Amino acid sequence: MDEGTAAAAVDGGGPPRRPHRPLLNRRLAEFGTTIFAEMSALATETGAINLGQGFPDTDGPESVREAAVRAIRDGRGNQYPPGPGVPELRTAIADHQRTRYDLHHDPDTEVLVTAGATEAIAAALLALVEPGDEVIALEPYYDSYAACIAMAGGRRVPVTLRPRDGAYHLDLDELRDAVTERTRLILLNTPHNPTGTVLSRAELAAIAELAVERDLLVVTDEVYEHLVFDGEHVPIATFPGMRERTLTISSAGKTFSLTGWKVGWVTGAPALVSAVRSAKQFLTYVSAGPFQYAIAEALRLPPAYFDSLRSLLRARRDLLADGLADVGFEVYRPAGTYFVTADISPLGASDGVAFCRELPRRCGVVAVPNAVFYDHAAEGARFIRYAFCKQEPVLREAVSRLKRLRTG
Repeated sequence: MDEGTAAAAVDGGGPPRRPHRPLLNRRLAEFGTTIFAEMSALATETGAINLGQGFPDTDGPESVREAAVRAIRDGRGNQYPPGPGVPELRTAIADHQRTRYDLHHDPDTEVLVTAGATEAIAAALLALVEPGDEVIALEPYYDSYAACIAMAGGRRVPVTLRPRDGAYHLDLDELRDAVTERTRLILLNTPHNPTGTVLSRAELAAIAELAVERDLLVVTDEVYEHLVFDGEHVPIATFPGMRERTLTISSAGKTFSLTGWKVGWVTGAPALVSAVRSAKQFLTYVSAGPFQYAIAEALRLPPAYFDSLRSLLRARRDLLADGLADVGFEVYRPAGTYFVTADISPLGASDGVAFCRELPRRCGVVAVPNAVFYDHAAEGARFIRYAFCKQEPVLREAVSRLKRLRTG
C-alpha cells in the first residue's frame, strides 16, 4: 500500500479519497479576472473616468434601435432564431462583403451569425484546433485569444509587434520563422487592438503567400474594419489562394456603438463555416434574435453613416492623442480602432500595471496596461492603452485630470 492509499484508509478503512485538485480546469489556470473587469470596477469604486474598456458612452443610430423595438413588437426573434442566424441578417452580411470588398458569399452556407466576435473566435478555435496544434497570434493580443487557444488545447505562438517611429510594426521574417510543422493557423487582427496598427496590402500579401505555401488556415478578426483613419482595411480573404483557407470575423458592436447587443458573424468557405457552426451550436446555440433583424437594417445604412462615424472618431483620436502628448506621454497614434497606446517612461514610470492601478486615485482616470496582452510581458511593461470612443467633453476632462501627472 502506497502512502496516499494508506493515508486515505486511516480512520475507517474506507475507499481512498481522490487526490485534491483545483476546481478550475488547468487550461484556464493562468487566466484570472479580465483586466477590463478589474479596471472598470476600479472606475466605479473611485468615480474615475473610464477610458479603459472599449465601449462608447452614447448609443448607436436611433433608426437601428427602433428597428430592434419594432422586431420585438412584431414578434420577430423573440423565440429561438435559426441556428445560422436570421436570413435577413445573413443576406445583409453577404451583401456587405460583396459591395465593400468584392467577396462573394452564399448567405445559406458561408455566413454564420454569432454572439459577438468573441464567440466567433472561440467557436473557430474550438472547431479548428486540436491539442498540440500551434496558433500564431500577433502580440499584444486581445485577451480572449489566449484563453480560447488554451481551451482548444492549442499552443499559442506570439509574434510581437514592436513600436518604432510612432507606430507598431510587424516583422515578416519573425512571422515566417514562427511557423513550424505543428502550426495549424494564424490568428490575425487588423485593425489591431490594442496598438491601432492597420496591416498594409504588402504585409497582408506576404502573410497570404506564407499561408498558401505552408498550407495554413487563417482566422482574422476585423471588428474595427470601419474604423480606419490612416490607410485602408483590406480583408486577407481577398488575396489569391486565401478565400478557401480564411475565416473572416466581424461584428456590429464597434461599427454601430451597440456593444451590448453582441451580434457578430463569420464568413468563409462552406467547409470552414460548417466546422465553426458545429462548435458554436454547443456554446450559445442562438442569441440576440430581435437584434439580428435590426443589424440587418444597420448594415444597409448609407455610406454617409460610416464616413461620419470615422470622421467623428478621428477627431476624438486626435484630441486624446494630442492631450496625452501634452501631458508628457510618448504617444502611438493609431491608424485604426479606438484605442491610443501611450508610453509612460517619459513620466519616469516603467510598470504599466502599477501605473494603471494608481491612476484612478491619482488623477481620476482609468486606463489599461498593455502588459496583460503579452506573453512576453516585459515587451509591453511601459505601455498603457486609453479608449477614445467617448464624448468630447469626457475626453477633455480626462486630459485635464491627467495634467496632474506633470506636477507629481
